Amino acid sequence: MPRRDPGPSVKDKELYEKLRDEGNSKEKAARIANAAAGSSRKSLGRKGGRSGDYDNWTVERLRKRAAEIGIEGRSSMRKGELVKALRNH
Repeated sequence: MPRRDPGPSVKDKELYEKLRDEGNSKEKAARIANAAAGSSRKSLGRKGGRSGDYDNWTVERLRKRAAEIGIEGRSSMRKGELVKALRNH
């Protein structure tokens, strides 16, 4: 594929290109490339996962999160439906 110029804000242009070639969006590729350039690559994959499993959240908390990301029909969804909608978003 032809090389794309990611612009001056991307710190790791090679990783950016690899991620774009894999089909990631420009924003996601830039975010990952910049995070990798700013830290040890080994610790990069371990940063997330602090919010816990949606199955352990209350319905109220799930609805609040669904509202934050704009999921339609959340007020009438059951817990399982909310979890599925959040995971698919």
